[in-house]
Amino acid sequence: MKSRTLAVLVSSALALSACAPTLQEAPLGAAVAPPAEWRTSLEGTVPAEADWWDAFGDRQLSRLVEQARLNNSDVQIAAARVEEARATERASRGFLLPSLGAGVEGGVRREVSPFGQAQTTLAAQPAFRASYELDLFGKNSARVDAAEAGVAVSAATAEAARLSVSAATASGYITLLALDARLTILEETLAARQEAVKFARDRAEVGYTSQLPLRQAEAEFQATAQLVPQLKAQIARQENALSVLTGELPGAIERGGTLAGLRQPPAPAALPSELLRRRPDVAAAEYRIVAADAKMRMARAEFMPSIDLGAATGVVLSDLLADPVSVWSLGGSILAPIFQGGKVQAQLDGATAQRDQAAWAYRSAVLNAFREVEDRMAVLANLNQQEAALESQRAAVTDALRHARNRYRAGYTPYIEQLDAQRALLGVELSLVQVRAEELTALVGLYQAMGGTPE
Repeated sequence: MKSRTLAVLVSSALALSACAPTLQEAPLGAAVAPPAEWRTSLEGTVPAEADWWDAFGDRQLSRLVEQARLNNSDVQIAAARVEEARATERASRGFLLPSLGAGVEGGVRREVSPFGQAQTTLAAQPAFRASYELDLFGKNSARVDAAEAGVAVSAATAEAARLSVSAATASGYITLLALDARLTILEETLAARQEAVKFARDRAEVGYTSQLPLRQAEAEFQATAQLVPQLKAQIARQENALSVLTGELPGAIERGGTLAGLRQPPAPAALPSELLRRRPDVAAAEYRIVAADAKMRMARAEFMPSIDLGAATGVVLSDLLADPVSVWSLGGSILAPIFQGGKVQAQLDGATAQRDQAAWAYRSAVLNAFREVEDRMAVLANLNQQEAALESQRAAVTDALRHARNRYRAGYTPYIEQLDAQRALLGVELSLVQVRAEELTALVGLYQAMGGTPE
């Protein structure tokens, strides 16, 4: 009889489920086929190492990156979200198991007996109850699938956070060394212009020249001098930013070397077809589609009947009974939605729209990944030529400054020619520092765009 009742429930549920809508496929236009090769090719590429920041050859850079990967607040938040997602996944598995419970009902009751006399009754009924929802249509299984995909999304997002923090720390340290190099250039220039002021003053005092060259030299000295405190303030801000990035209070940052002492490692190598499995943000976008698909299945299951089975057993204890009496019950129920005012269909439509959003977000993440790689490769491919041109320009300007200085001191030309040459040399030297820093930060950006290290 019990098996017949269960069979009737299951048959009824299957019959009622025939009217459930079908799930829609993901938009076809959201798929992305990787290109056969990169638009820009780089020479001398090598496979990326796990600790790619060590390739720059600066112990302090490596120490800061490792510290940031451990202590950065964003990384810690991402790690906590992974634990939250795992807890959600463990909770979702509970829907696949029976629910068990135990309890006791009891009390003291005073009433009138059938013989018209007052009597006091003491009774208790301990009981054990169990309930279970049959997952015929996969709603609870889909809930577990969505939770598992959520864990994968959180893990990939945490890895993306670690990669972003690593790149930001390496780039920030390179920027700090570039600011140091600019400060050194300014201080050397300031010393040279102070010497020029002294020379102009000596000539003006003996009447060899007018006050004009002296005032020009003094003005140029002060123009350079006012840049120094600005640069020192930038260095302090950069140190503070790096300190906070590594999870510390704002403070000074130890240097492991200079900008010129940093090695320029070969660019990391990866085929376009490998990029999608290397990038954690792309992996997270893909897992979001998986989670959205599972939520669609959950929404579709709401059209299906739900079948619940229940059982209870216990004993009745009373001072009116000579011996305890055992009691039990076993039953089931089936409930199918008939009219919900469009709520169930709206939930499915909303879940489908969320899946489509996840699909288009995946396409956007993939396209952005390829763009970032191509941008960094294009920068690296052209910076070497720019640096070579600046080196040649510096040699020419240095020689021009030597001639201008000699001609001015010999009285053949006015001071303005030497001044122009000094300004040109300062600009070229600062540009060389900038290009050197851009080369190194572009390499860091390429490591990040490539996804750090292969799986």
